[in-house]
Amino acid sequence: MSRKKRGQVWVETVTYTLVALVMIGLILAFAKPKIEEMRDKVLIEQSLGMIKDIDQTIFEVGEDTAGNKRKLEITIKKGLLEIDGENNTITFAIESKNQYSEPGQIYVEGNLRILTTEKGKYNEVTMVRNYTGEYDILYKNENATKIITSASNQYNFFITNNGGSSKQINIEIE
Repeated sequence: MSRKKRGQVWVETVTYTLVALVMIGLILAFAKPKIEEMRDKVLIEQSLGMIKDIDQTIFEVGEDTAGNKRKLEITIKKGLLEIDGENNTITFAIESKNQYSEPGQIYVEGNLRILTTEKGKYNEVTMVRNYTGEYDILYKNENATKIITSASNQYNFFITNNGGSSKQINIEIE
């Protein structure tokens, strides 16, 4: 009789363990996407703050005298930052599970235009600051385009007022 009881205890133990593992798996299946979406929402909000910091620094430098230079430390955890000297824009794009705004509709926040585009199970959130009519944005004193990718270390942005009739703002990155 004791052998039957021992066998039954082992069967019950294995059964309970399997049930517990299945329940943990189900919880993770539902919780993980929500956690990723919340993490992406935080990254988007941090990126929005970063673009606003760049914009504020450009404004402060542009309103000062020619030759004024400021250093700005930027960390890009996810996404791409584009400095477009030809079109006088600064654009940040991030692929996210979070839907920041209504897909296909341009959302305006201050001087930024934000567009969310659906791409399968992900969304691409694009933030654009256009300086046309305000400043002539340059990258390394040229009307060039520079794409900055995510990295674990900080980027040092040097934003300089070159002066001139078109209020040239030069951006260099180290």
